[in-house]
Amino acid sequence: MIVVPAIDIRDGACVQLRGGSYDDELVRLDDPAGVAMWWRDLGYTDLHVVDLDAATSRGANAAITAAICALEGTSVQVGGGVRGDADVDRLLDAGASSVIVGTRAITEPAWLAAIADAHPGRISLAVDVRGGVVTTEGWRHQTALDPVDLVRSLGAVPLRQVLVTAVDVEGTERGPDLGLVARVRTATAHRLGVAGGVASAEDLAGLRDLGVDAVVVGTALYTGALDPEGLSEELHP
Repeated sequence: MIVVPAIDIRDGACVQLRGGSYDDELVRLDDPAGVAMWWRDLGYTDLHVVDLDAATSRGANAAITAAICALEGTSVQVGGGVRGDADVDRLLDAGASSVIVGTRAITEPAWLAAIADAHPGRISLAVDVRGGVVTTEGWRHQTALDPVDLVRSLGAVPLRQVLVTAVDVEGTERGPDLGLVARVRTATAHRLGVAGGVASAEDLAGLRDLGVDAVVVGTALYTGALDPEGLSEELHP
């Protein structure tokens, strides 16, 4: 299992939100590309980048995400506002190792299958969960979809990974939703990434024991709840 630092971009800055609320910003750093280089230099060569403005149709930070994708020595999964083939092509051309798709991929399964077939192993599906159901449109719209049923329906679609975020505990450092993770793990053979609530080495160990392949960590790393230099070698590349 690897630890992947989160770089969420809003208004040109690297931020962390609590519980998915855009009104509750916990962290703000002015230079996201500089933050990415800092993580890389610490040995975290896998990075998770989300353009929050694009995800919520409030703007875009395309130049910043492209700069991070172009950094040597990194493998960057990037998403936020990816709504069509042109968005996917732009990010892959910029150097992204994987493009994260969410809202359209969930509402149009045929498009997800087609874009994954066009770029096998390069597309990651974001499954954001709040209140036990899948949420879309930048965490603003609650669907009636059960996340386990959604993940099970993917079958052999050639994804890079399924990335499950427990929005309820995102940024709270209260611990991950292990029950959700366990249910999703049994429902898919895809590579599984998890985000939300991680605050300790014990949390990481619990996720590793459930068979998680990658853990995206934001707030705990930025606030020092988890010492980024103190993680064992097995927890990052």
